[in-house]
This record gives sequence, C-alpha cells and structure tokens, in this order.
Amino acid sequence: MTSPTSLNPWRRYWAALIARWRRRGTLGARGERAAATFLRRAGYRVLGKNLRTNVGELDLLCLAPDDRTIVFVEVKTRRRTPDQPAKSAAATPEDAITRHKRGKLIAVSRGLVRANHWEARPWRIDVVAIEWRDGQRPQIRHHVDAVRGR
Repeated sequence: MTSPTSLNPWRRYWAALIARWRRRGTLGARGERAAATFLRRAGYRVLGKNLRTNVGELDLLCLAPDDRTIVFVEVKTRRRTPDQPAKSAAATPEDAITRHKRGKLIAVSRGLVRANHWEARPWRIDVVAIEWRDGQRPQIRHHVDAVRGR
C-alpha cells in the first residue's frame, strides 16, 4: 500500500498540469476574441467561431472586406513574461504552424468549401498571431494567405 505522503507529489503534479491546461484554454479564448475584434476593425465579417469538422477545428470563419472571399483563420496566441527563458521567448506563435498543422488547415478548409458549395468563391487561409506580454496590450500580426497548397 502506498503511503499518503508518496501520493502528495503526484497530486501536486496533476494539480499543476490541470491548472496549466485551464490557463491555456483561457488564453486561447482571449486570443480568439482579440483576433475577431482585430479582423472586424479591419473590415472583415466574422461568420463563425470554433467550427468543428470530422477532420479538425477552425478558429474563425470570416468574409473578407471585398464581401466575396471566404477566409479561414487560424489563431495562435502566446503569453510572454519578463522572466521567460530565452529559448522559449524566441518561439513565436507563427512557429506553431507546422507542416502537419498546415495540412490539417487545408483539409478542414476544403471540407467546408465543399460542404457549403463555395467552390465558385475565392478562399484563403490566414493566420493571426498574438503575443500577450504581462501588463501590456497584445501584439497582433495578421498573415494574409499564410497557408497555401490548395
């Protein structure tokens, strides 16, 4: 039988892990709200958020300012603190868009185009990268047509 003291480190580990997951979810939701506000101010219309398909999920679905182009948006958010190690501080939100992630974004976008009969409309995949530094407003970068390979 295990003693209660030997379980204590595991409890701390799981509590820290759960707290980290919760923070990530909250940060991601804040980032998606900030991206939606940013895009609206730039003339985009937000048509949907967190769209799920059998292939994956899409953060935002927008209509470009030209009122014709469908824009699939992936939002990547990172929090920055002054005491963060140099290695992790160098990793930008854009670095999270790996080749695998690009493939998933293309597959999800193609599926939504087919399902909604948007084949005749122009469409693209944008990335909105957000860096949130403690006590500051977020830095937002919008990469138009960031994922190609349709």
